[in-house]
Amino acid sequence: MDIKNVCNAQFLQIDNRIQNISFVKGVEILPSLTAWQNYPWCRKYFSRKPRGGYFIWVKEKISFPLVTCVSLTTKNVSQNLTNLIIIEKNLDVTAKGICNSLANNLSGTHIATGKIILKEGARLNYLHWHKWSHSDIVQSNYEFIGEKNSKLLYSYQNLFSPSRLSLKTNVVVKKKAQARLEIVIKGKRSKINLEESINLQGKDAQGAVYLKLAGEKGSDITGISRIYATAPSKGHLDCQGLVIDKSTTISLVPQLVCSHKQALVTHEASIGRVNEDQLLYLRSRGLNQKEATELIVDGFLKK
Repeated sequence: MDIKNVCNAQFLQIDNRIQNISFVKGVEILPSLTAWQNYPWCRKYFSRKPRGGYFIWVKEKISFPLVTCVSLTTKNVSQNLTNLIIIEKNLDVTAKGICNSLANNLSGTHIATGKIILKEGARLNYLHWHKWSHSDIVQSNYEFIGEKNSKLLYSYQNLFSPSRLSLKTNVVVKKKAQARLEIVIKGKRSKINLEESINLQGKDAQGAVYLKLAGEKGSDITGISRIYATAPSKGHLDCQGLVIDKSTTISLVPQLVCSHKQALVTHEASIGRVNEDQLLYLRSRGLNQKEATELIVDGFLKK
């Protein structure tokens, strides 16, 4: 992933400078601070006055993905973003959020807080991709609010982890709304802390979390996944970990909290290691130990 692949983003930020904001018919894209100043009604969605980040308000039907990109290119840069996306009623949107380092050993800091609002009947397919250099520090905290009959698919992928990663995702699911989180992370010499929560607050709400974590070379990974059900609703957690070598630790903590007798919440959790039989088979086909292991790990993360 390099700058050539993201130059078509409707919002592009390099280090702490906005490089591009495109005009999109039916969509308003602004720096978050400008939205705070121009639209007092949106301030209720911000926890405080933003300093950086983007505001995207989808007001009409669009037929193409919205793309945002925030990149690090300079050593020791610290980013602090407050992002807000609002999707109006009954609109169907695909969005791609790309956050990355464009060089190695930048020792950058990326802190992002985001809120995504799906109005009644709105549908969002949100693809969130991270790619970092090992020396970076990353904190990402996103909240989704799905109003009645809305539908969310949130896919987060990070196969190039920083030295420290904190990822928090909280979803509120209202009446007859649906939410599905798919989180895939590969840690390498990384300290990773994850927290995902789905709050089923409306009748016939549905929510699911699918978590896949692979770690190697001294990684320490903790994943805490929660579903809260306060209404007649359905929820499911599926948490899987793969320990690639003896120096890595993975801890998975699924939590189900049910306070309504007509709610149904379930979970599955497993942590395993690279299958020796698969390794032997791949070695017999001409792959070396490293190549065989990488192929097995890639299959686990993509399955």
